Amino acid sequence: MIVCAGESESFEFAHPIGIGMIDVAMNLTKLCMQSPPEFILFVGSAGSYGEKKIFDIIESNTATNIENSFFGGGSYTILDNVISTAEDVSRETFVNSSNYITTDAKRSKHYIAQNIHLENMEFFSVLKVAGKFGIRAGGIFIVTNYCNEDAHEDFTKNHKEAMAKLSEYILKK
Repeated sequence: MIVCAGESESFEFAHPIGIGMIDVAMNLTKLCMQSPPEFILFVGSAGSYGEKKIFDIIESNTATNIENSFFGGGSYTILDNVISTAEDVSRETFVNSSNYITTDAKRSKHYIAQNIHLENMEFFSVLKVAGKFGIRAGGIFIVTNYCNEDAHEDFTKNHKEAMAKLSEYILKK
């Protein structure tokens, strides 16, 4: 099953499951209960913490859920905030998910130091739901912006071309 966020990130070949972690958790759970797939592939855009370039396409099986305040000592969690279906995590590009977009470029170095290179609002929920149902899952992302003060402007500017490139990549696969 191929899934996407929906709205501006809709694809003919993918089921839209919502934007952000909550909508994804609810909608993907419903889909999995109705007809559990063998594999879930999430496709969508991502912001780069700096090392991945605009229009890079990255495949990942590992997601984190870390809030920016964690790196400044302003928060902690008792929850497991890393999920992976990868066989070799050391070769993985970690994708961080939050319901907020990072616009402080200074935070990026903290993410990169933890091998977290991308930011996507939905992926952690996709892997979490898939794991609860015992379904293998992964994601394919295209970088639309850097996580800095220009994040939204760059996302908007690059989005249409990025969606076309991502569609082409997936259809060839």
